[in-house]
Amino acid sequence: MDEQALLGLNPNADSDFRQRALAYFEQLKISPDAWQVCAEALAQRTYSDDHIKFFCFQVLEHQVKYKYSELTTVQQQLIRETLISWLQAQMLNPHPEKTFIRNKAAQVFALLFVTEYLTKWPKFFFDILSVVDLNPRGVDLYLRILMAIDSELVDRDVVHTSEEARRNTLIKDTMREQCIPNLVESWYQILQNYQYANSEVTCQCLEVVGAYVSWIDLSLIANDRFINMLLGHMSIEVLREEACDCLFEIVNKGMDPVDKMKLVESLCQVLQAAGFFSIDQEEDVDFLARFSKLVNGMGQSLIVSWTKLIKNGDIKNAQEALQAIETKVALMLQLLIHEDDDISSNIIGFCYDYLHILKQLTVLSDQQKANVEAIMLAVMKKLTYDEEYNFENEGEDEAMFVEYRKQLKLLLDRLAQVSPELLLASVRRVFSSTLQNWQTTRFMEVEVVIRLLYMLAEALPLSHGAHFSGDVSKASALQDMMRTLVTSGVSSYQHTSVTLEFFETVVRYEKFFTVEAQHIPCVLMAFLDHRGLRHSNAKVRSRTAYLFSRFVKSLNKQMNPFTEDILNRIQDLLELSPPENGYQSLLSSDDQLFIYETAGVLIVNSEYPADRKQALMRNLLTPLMEKFKILLEKLMLAQDEERQASLADCLNHAVGFASRTSKAFSNKQTVKQCGCSEVYLDCLQTFLPALSCPLQKDILRSGVRTFLHRMIICLEEEVLPFIPSASEHMLKDCEAKDLQEFIPLINQITAKFKIQVSPFLQQMFMPLLHAIFEVLLRPAEENDQSAALEKQMLRRSYFAFLQTVTGSGMSEVIANQGAENVERVLVTVIQGAVEYPDPIAQKTCFIILSKLVELWGGKDGPVGFADFVYKHIVPACFLAPLKQTFDLADAQTVLALSECAVTLKTIHLKRGPECVQYLQQEYLPSLQVAPEIIQEFCQALQQPDAKVFKNYLKVFFQRAKP
Repeated sequence: MDEQALLGLNPNADSDFRQRALAYFEQLKISPDAWQVCAEALAQRTYSDDHIKFFCFQVLEHQVKYKYSELTTVQQQLIRETLISWLQAQMLNPHPEKTFIRNKAAQVFALLFVTEYLTKWPKFFFDILSVVDLNPRGVDLYLRILMAIDSELVDRDVVHTSEEARRNTLIKDTMREQCIPNLVESWYQILQNYQYANSEVTCQCLEVVGAYVSWIDLSLIANDRFINMLLGHMSIEVLREEACDCLFEIVNKGMDPVDKMKLVESLCQVLQAAGFFSIDQEEDVDFLARFSKLVNGMGQSLIVSWTKLIKNGDIKNAQEALQAIETKVALMLQLLIHEDDDISSNIIGFCYDYLHILKQLTVLSDQQKANVEAIMLAVMKKLTYDEEYNFENEGEDEAMFVEYRKQLKLLLDRLAQVSPELLLASVRRVFSSTLQNWQTTRFMEVEVVIRLLYMLAEALPLSHGAHFSGDVSKASALQDMMRTLVTSGVSSYQHTSVTLEFFETVVRYEKFFTVEAQHIPCVLMAFLDHRGLRHSNAKVRSRTAYLFSRFVKSLNKQMNPFTEDILNRIQDLLELSPPENGYQSLLSSDDQLFIYETAGVLIVNSEYPADRKQALMRNLLTPLMEKFKILLEKLMLAQDEERQASLADCLNHAVGFASRTSKAFSNKQTVKQCGCSEVYLDCLQTFLPALSCPLQKDILRSGVRTFLHRMIICLEEEVLPFIPSASEHMLKDCEAKDLQEFIPLINQITAKFKIQVSPFLQQMFMPLLHAIFEVLLRPAEENDQSAALEKQMLRRSYFAFLQTVTGSGMSEVIANQGAENVERVLVTVIQGAVEYPDPIAQKTCFIILSKLVELWGGKDGPVGFADFVYKHIVPACFLAPLKQTFDLADAQTVLALSECAVTLKTIHLKRGPECVQYLQQEYLPSLQVAPEIIQEFCQALQQPDAKVFKNYLKVFFQRAKP
């Protein structure tokens, strides 16, 4: 071996040595006989360095996994002997190998097992057992090998080919017939010998039993001697967690419902007799978490049995199963209410399924009703935050509690299905009593009752949140709680969790304020003062900004009396934060977007006449425009790049805020009707000069472009005079990304205004194309992935532009560019259809070609176009699908082929028999297509049903490709 290269295996080696070691590993993997050196090194114990031993096993692993079939019988025999002699050596080794080496060795044994067991090495287990006997070091390796084999055969996370899956099934069948009883016997001996002497080996063995029990005959394990031993282990502290998991696997195994019921019941009797059901006596939470999982497994197994028995009509046994389930509910409740969330979380499945049974019963007994109430109280208690929850700096523990709360919410929803009246009454009771004394109650208890009210909205679903109409008792209960919430003063509670829950709930039940509008002012004040948008906590301010916009939007009809008051009160929150250091505004720019949108909604939906709306909108937007002009001048003079960036950011925010106010307009309330066109045209005039600013182009252009998109929708044709100069600026010194983002703007204008913008399009068509071609033709590094992707996206955008132009009935824009330019454009479309392996672009190109053939392909089309059809378009329809990269198994490619079929059909429609004649006599024979296939093709093409030809074309190319 290359000793120098082996030095690089040490984790502390420098990078040159490590590179050399990696290269050496690759070299050994390819070499036909290097593995023999590694095998010999392992068998002879040549090296004491752990990393080298691991390395040798890696080389052997590669050989067995990928090259085994290339070895001779003698070489295969050598690998078997090497592994067995390495195993024998472990028996005599004074010190066991490191765990990572033992695991790697076990993997290699397992790989060899799945390769050879059915053919060359049927005595695999007997050979290994005869070497290891009951030697603890040997037993450890034997158990590791068994776990590695289990993961090769049944691990759900490993993706197997259908061939491997068949082989694995055959191996398991053969093992069941030939060796499983002996393996089970060996496990029993190991457990018996080591249960008191070696807890590590015992736990490993229990893990093996748990893993194999899912696919071997259960009676080998679920019998008195095994179960009694496992129950014994449940009382030994170092073994009981693993014993619990092993029992869980036994209980979880699929079997006949009556047998399963008997198994679970006998287990429960023994566990109860041994005192395991006395949860309050147990202090070890790790064990209890496993025990909770076991009880959950037993409960869910009984429920599966009950469901099957009901389905089979076996009422007597189903009754017994239900009885068995009911007797576990007290234990389930103890675990559900346990202060440790892991223990509680593990039992939720059983709890959920139990409620599902109750939902199916027509009448509930008093005990069952009491159970429902107990679950409800447990859920309410467990939803409560604990003292340790860190609201300022939420970490992993907090994230786990949030997830656990989601599980509890599912239980609450299920409770609502079983007994909505009981849920409503319970929540109302605890809500009312808590809010009566909220000033003296701990924050978590106040938060949880408001949270419960919030959760009721989903637990008691109603169409469109109509909680306050319909069912009178329910509506009055919710109305009563909402009234208490908004009048109790609890919005002043000094804890962020309570504040946020208050605002979330108010917005969730916004329909309440249509019924009792008198409460709107006090809620608005809460939003606007130190409880909401001016809270000392930034997280509360941020969330409130979003919730406030939702509140105002959903209640816009009720907002009229407060419009001007609100606009005055939010004035300071609308200020554009200057980029000067040290100034800390209350809201981030993202939060301010919501405030601007809210202001827009208030103005647009108010009942004021148009001139008043215009005045208010001008008040809102003029400060932005003035600030914008000043900042743009500052940017032009700024020297420092950091300063430039912060100024550009600020300019961008100003444009974004103005954009956001326009979201308030709708089809019913257009910009024109509200008299606001002039204000937005002023904004356009203010913002457009930023396009010619040579500094920070990306960010400025992107903001103004977004604003233009909005204005095309809002101002309609009034925006058109601004488009030519804006486009001219945006086409100056472009990158691929600029163009890619500019083209959708032109597409939007083209699709919306069509013939109105024809002169503008004709004028800017070639400048735009020149800019696109210039970027596409720029040389790029061969392996520059991002440049290649940018070009691909730009190419797609270019074709999308041509598709919009042709599809909007504007083909004259292309036709009027002069013959040379027209041909150049058409050639790029043909290239796009054939040469670039991008099915999305190819599909677009065929759509363009179909459209052009439809428009120009008739007798009165442009001169020379018919020739172009036969010289270029027809060949493209064959050359593209014949390319190796045209993958007919890919969904996008099939869509491209479908458009290719449409193109051929359109050519046939426009050119008639002449097209068939050309295909029959000239084109298809030039591709060496057999005469009978040509005949078949032309018949399919002439079918009136386009779908028939699409299906035929796919088959045609599948046959044609090697």
